[in-house]
Amino acid sequence: MRSPDAAPHVDAGLVASLRGLDQDGRLLFATRILRMFGYGFLAVVLVLYLAALGLDAPAIGAILTLTLIGDTLISLWLTTRADRFGRRRVLVAGSLLMVGAGVMFAGTSWVPLLVLAATIGVISPTGNEVGPFLAVEQAALSQATPDARRTPTFAWYNLAGYVATAVGALSAGFVSQALLGAGLASVDAYRAIVIGYAIVGLTMAAVFARLGPGVEAPVTPKADDGIRRRLGLGRSKGIVARLSALFALDSFAGGFVPQSLMAYWFHLRFGVEPALLGGIFFGANLLAAASSLSASRIAARIGLVNTMVVTHLPSNVLLILVPLMPSLPLAIAVLLLRFSLSQMDVPIRQSYVMAVVEPGERSAAAGVTGIARTTGAAISPALSAPLIASAAFTGLPFFIAGGLKIVYDLSLWAAFRARPAPEERRR
Repeated sequence: MRSPDAAPHVDAGLVASLRGLDQDGRLLFATRILRMFGYGFLAVVLVLYLAALGLDAPAIGAILTLTLIGDTLISLWLTTRADRFGRRRVLVAGSLLMVGAGVMFAGTSWVPLLVLAATIGVISPTGNEVGPFLAVEQAALSQATPDARRTPTFAWYNLAGYVATAVGALSAGFVSQALLGAGLASVDAYRAIVIGYAIVGLTMAAVFARLGPGVEAPVTPKADDGIRRRLGLGRSKGIVARLSALFALDSFAGGFVPQSLMAYWFHLRFGVEPALLGGIFFGANLLAAASSLSASRIAARIGLVNTMVVTHLPSNVLLILVPLMPSLPLAIAVLLLRFSLSQMDVPIRQSYVMAVVEPGERSAAAGVTGIARTTGAAISPALSAPLIASAAFTGLPFFIAGGLKIVYDLSLWAAFRARPAPEERRR
């Protein structure tokens, strides 16, 4: 039985987890903020930019899918080798791939080159994490954080990212609207945002280069298991496989309505201009940020798995309701309410994965589950972009996404409700 003063202890843990960060931890928080600002900055206008280049809906969907497929393959290769190559080197390499993708997208309208940039570069059409960064940073933070402070630390880490994404979305809306108001063609106004994304990647590379040896993985004996040699997994491979399958389903569902396509849907359905689009997703990501800390407190009371499910289910019902709203204010209200719940499971999910795998396999586990999520999300945009662009089926991606996410929630609860994190068993 928990004592009545459990909640104050959780709040103290939240503060202590943030104060306890060392210099490398603070730098990792800084790069998280930079990166998520860049992702939010780009996601609001990415599809508008591709449309302004003259691409039709099937081509846009294909580029978004190839972007995520390329991110998946590169991330799998880098994250499963990060502990051998060096985490700092992998993080710098990922940043340079962001720079390359931004430069290529800004510099050409030729579809084959856009496809090449989408495949080998790092671009987030969803406004969420892509590339090798999250897995490596999670492992480094878990390595430096006691189990009791892991979930609160991840809560702050995600809050920082959501706030940065929100500010990036708002900034992109205002900058592009200002450039349009100054007389620039839409393609040139949106191209300026893409160039800004490349500059963010360059800044990240400079910050990652300052990380110290404390972020690197501890030296461990060489593994003799073939799977472990390839993916860095040994005893944890079973649970990682089950979690990866479920996470892939969740992301496949979410890929039907990433932020870039949501912004496109609002533009087509209600004629929303970039400045208002930026404002909508600024508010949405701020609500997601606030929910991160709430999730940590809820998890301390009811457990990690229960928190993932009970916060996610109602958000998926709200996602289904968005296209059913008859007016723009109602659609925005439902979307914002959905965002106030939809991301509460993220820090909890990250903490749970780190808790139930072997400590020496955390980088690989985060990488493989992250790749599963990116793979799932990579398939859907090619299917949903033509639907959103059509008058008859524009709301269908929302229905598919919400329905599949509900299946994910119920499946996750059935599979893992009896397997709490080790620190929860000790309570």
